[in-house]
Amino acid sequence: MTRKTAVVFDFGGVLFHWKPTELLQNVVPHLAPNETAALALKKAIFQDLTLDSDWAQFDQGAIEPHALAAKIAMRTGLAQADVATVIAAVPEHLAAKPDTVALIESLAAKGVPLFFLSNMPAPYARHLQSTHAFLKHLPVGVFSADVGCSKPDPRIYELALACTGMAAADLVFVDDLVENIEVAKSLGWRGVVFDNAAQCERDLAVQLSVAA
Repeated sequence: MTRKTAVVFDFGGVLFHWKPTELLQNVVPHLAPNETAALALKKAIFQDLTLDSDWAQFDQGAIEPHALAAKIAMRTGLAQADVATVIAAVPEHLAAKPDTVALIESLAAKGVPLFFLSNMPAPYARHLQSTHAFLKHLPVGVFSADVGCSKPDPRIYELALACTGMAAADLVFVDDLVENIEVAKSLGWRGVVFDNAAQCERDLAVQLSVAA
């Protein structure tokens, strides 16, 4: 008998639009007048989202938006008001990706169990859950801010695994970052690196057709 395979989705860059240079050019154009300046500002504010970055503390629920803005401003020399503007603008920037939403709806209709695992500050997570009806198809999962750790820390994968109630080999993780998929695979999960919804759908079809 074929065992059930579930899919675990990342949020930013997979289910939701996440293009930080575009965000910066839109909300603080005086600091990011061109692509080069936007890339430099992105690195200054987000620090490549490494586990020791200021933003990682926000992802992990260890710091509130006001304190984060103050910390980044002190480190970078940027005006705190500008940093606060960026932080406040992120939820609206995280628009749902229609083609991925369609994929979620299709998988749900086929009875595929769906979960989530996302690095996401609590205010953003609550905003997304309250404003996007399609997330009803992913009722269970882990947000980094709710558990105090974030990808690619292996601990968050173990917490996500526990909440699914499934075996690691029966989970396919979809994330747009190769390093996050590699950690999942090292823990016995399967994985699909997300580039676009059409490619993801093809790769998932292969994964879901293989008995775990």
